[in-house]
Amino acid sequence: WILGGEFRRSKFLTSYNKQADNPCETVGLLGVAWAFGGMIFILVYSTAGISGGHINPAVTFGLLLIRKVSLIRAIAYMVAQCLGAICGVGIVKGILEDYYEDVGGGANTVSPLYSKGTALGAEIIGTFVLVYTVLSAT
Repeated sequence: WILGGEFRRSKFLTSYNKQADNPCETVGLLGVAWAFGGMIFILVYSTAGISGGHINPAVTFGLLLIRKVSLIRAIAYMVAQCLGAICGVGIVKGILEDYYEDVGGGANTVSPLYSKGTALGAEIIGTFVLVYTVLSAT
């Protein structure tokens, strides 16, 4: 039950994320950000009672470090999260095959306006804020 919740959440989050990469002039970048944030909220809220609402392996690892999750459970969650993400990408490929191929499988790339170091820094800060928020709330 718990692993199924982790799997489904990762699958939906990944498939939703990859579909959000499609440019949409009427919604804009801020609209996509709000939609993605809303999806995270819904997924965490709906699975918090099952598995604690872990969002990704970084959150699970943080909870493992402060001993709120056992090593076995953390490994099981991370495996379920990764398998769910792979399944989500498979769903997107099945639904949007032409677009999937056009964007190289939906792999994220760094904008030419930013260096890879800047992108890495943004990822580190974003991950820190996410994990810090979860650890503060649990």
